[in-house]
Amino acid sequence: MIQRLAIFLGSRDGDDPRFGRDAYDVGAELAARGIELVYGGGGGGLMGRVSQGVLDGGGRVYGVIPRFMVEREWGRLHEPGVQMHVVETMHERKAMMTARADAFLVLPGGLGTLEELFEVWTWQTLSLHSKPVGLLNTDGFWDPLVATLDRLADHEFMSRTTVDDLVVAPDLAAALDGLASRLG
Repeated sequence: MIQRLAIFLGSRDGDDPRFGRDAYDVGAELAARGIELVYGGGGGGLMGRVSQGVLDGGGRVYGVIPRFMVEREWGRLHEPGVQMHVVETMHERKAMMTARADAFLVLPGGLGTLEELFEVWTWQTLSLHSKPVGLLNTDGFWDPLVATLDRLADHEFMSRTTVDDLVVAPDLAAALDGLASRLG
């Protein structure tokens, strides 16, 4: 059973209000299921929405944010219900989130979200951790990325097993079930 889920997602809202609603709903559902949110500590964009959904649902939020982001006032540092850790580097942030989480789920986001996905997934393939990684593929948002990953496997730049180990799910319930089925 997943007790702590790291979620990587955008620090912006994106161009469709649905992204914000979905992020909030994911947070609310995590709270309802008693799953702690582990996230990058941001207060804006989808990061702020998922954490607000958890807080509004009475859940637990564990944030990790680099000091430079705190100095830019990008975090939820002094909010009730948020356990926040300030670190010096982005690498420390990901390492602390990886140590805390049982699994990883990626929602829509930009370059930073993709970087976080690929780093924790690479660490998994190198056996630096055995925690499952997944994409919440609401309305096919990640379909172009999945097609690219399939192409990489087809051309033998990565193994088919690696691609198949990535949980790709159309909704949160399916994502949580897929991640839980892959827990060590």
